[in-house]
Amino acid sequence: MRIYSVNMNVLLILLGAIASEVIGTTFLKLSEGFTRPLPNLLVVLGYGMSFYLMSLTLKQIPLGIAYAIWSGLGTVATVAVGVLVWKEHLDLARIIGIGMIIGGVLVLNFLSQTAAA
Repeated sequence: MRIYSVNMNVLLILLGAIASEVIGTTFLKLSEGFTRPLPNLLVVLGYGMSFYLMSLTLKQIPLGIAYAIWSGLGTVATVAVGVLVWKEHLDLARIIGIGMIIGGVLVLNFLSQTAAA
């Protein structure tokens, strides 16, 4: 297992990429199938900013590691938005499934011998 040391600013940029992606996803739901102009614009801006910030992090963090963090934390944050904003039900099966997704991403990227390749 490899541990990568990175500048704290890069981690903040990665958190910004995650937040932007969650904002884009939130407004994707609010766009109602791309029928509402303002949410549509915020979807494009959110995803655009997310990809831009993610590209900056890839200068210092390996792709697999950055994507594992981005997708794992993005999944948790998006579920939290669903529960808090839209009162989506969080039953045991959903909790286990989300945990398995995050666990799988972490195992593949942090424990695999090919993660750094």
